[in-house]
Amino acid sequence: MKRLFIIILFSIFFLPSCDVLQEVAKTIEEPGNLPLTEQEVVQGLKEALRISTDTAVSIVSKTNGYFRDELIKIYLPPEASQIMKYKDNTMLQAVGISGLIDDVILRMNRSAENAAKSATPIFANAIKSMTIQDAFAILNGSDTAATNYFRKKTYLQLKASFKPKISNSLNQPLVGNISAGKAWTSLTKSYNDVAAIAGWQKVTTQLDEYVTRKALNGLFLKLSLEEKAIRRDPKARVTDILRRVFGS
Repeated sequence: MKRLFIIILFSIFFLPSCDVLQEVAKTIEEPGNLPLTEQEVVQGLKEALRISTDTAVSIVSKTNGYFRDELIKIYLPPEASQIMKYKDNTMLQAVGISGLIDDVILRMNRSAENAAKSATPIFANAIKSMTIQDAFAILNGSDTAATNYFRKKTYLQLKASFKPKISNSLNQPLVGNISAGKAWTSLTKSYNDVAAIAGWQKVTTQLDEYVTRKALNGLFLKLSLEEKAIRRDPKARVTDILRRVFGS
């Protein structure tokens, strides 16, 4: 406000022309011409994160959000490569190993989709803690600076809050009244029984830990894509403050 007052005085006493006065008036009428304030930067970054997280969560939490998206689809844990290696073995085929594998993959993804619904308030609380310094560092950072900051500062907290929901979801009947945990137990038991006879390495992966990690990784990947869109595509800046901050 003080800046505008000085401009007006200078214009009236030293540059008394209609054209100059019109330009001053235009500047006053169009706040977009004024430099960004610290408050606007913080507000814009928080708005960007809110929109990005809301969109990312809505994408992954819908049915097939994980399962039909090859970028984030959750497959069997790396340790289960042993199962895939021997899945054509006669003894494993006899216990229906192929069907069990398909069931586990589907139910893991359904569990992630189900648990992801609770991520929004967790992200919202994390956004509130952003400082002015954080906001300017993100604004001047890379295309995924906000996502990287978000992940670095809150990943452990998100995981601690997310894992119980994943564990609970894995134990809930989601498809055909069978939970992902039960399907995994059935799969690994069927394999391990044969492995004990054949002398193969057994599979002991904790499914809730694995799915939680993969679910969060997928969520952050989607978040980074939303952030890039806001930074690069003017059409993705759906509010005035986003256009003001990211268009400057």
